[in-house]
Amino acid sequence: TSANAVKIVRGLDQRKKVLFIPDQYLGHYVSSQVGKEMILWPGYCPTHLRILPQDIARLRKDHPQAKVIVHAECRPEVISLADEVQSTGVMCRYAKTTENNEIIVGTELGIIHRLRKENPGKKFFSVSEQAICPNMKLITLEKVVWSLKEMRYQIKVPARIANRARKAVDRMLELT
Repeated sequence: TSANAVKIVRGLDQRKKVLFIPDQYLGHYVSSQVGKEMILWPGYCPTHLRILPQDIARLRKDHPQAKVIVHAECRPEVISLADEVQSTGVMCRYAKTTENNEIIVGTELGIIHRLRKENPGKKFFSVSEQAICPNMKLITLEKVVWSLKEMRYQIKVPARIANRARKAVDRMLELT
């Protein structure tokens, strides 16, 4: 995840190449932080791709005292304009602890509501009103409750595949 990717890659054997999937922009950011060349899978988050450098420039002009925080899945030209590059969880912690009262936020639009609720004395500005994740909007509390009650649509992984995958997951958990 964006919250632990840098730590995970730092913990790997630095002599070996890393195939970073599924997000090339998160991979580019991680590579820049660890100083390691990686093979980047050509995938991306379509929501973070909607965050553009010109939108940050416009908001910086309108709010010159504001700090700019963006998600690590944004493209490099957006990241280069940010004061901080963070995961969503770190953005929420940053908002609580920063002395700055104005923050420009470059990630999924839905986080703005949470930030305003948790930090009523601060002003938050979304970089893009287009940064809406349609997949996240499909998840509702009612659907989570239904899923847990009904236990339908289970995904079953064959034991031989699960055992091999478990090694990677266990290693990741060791590093975080």
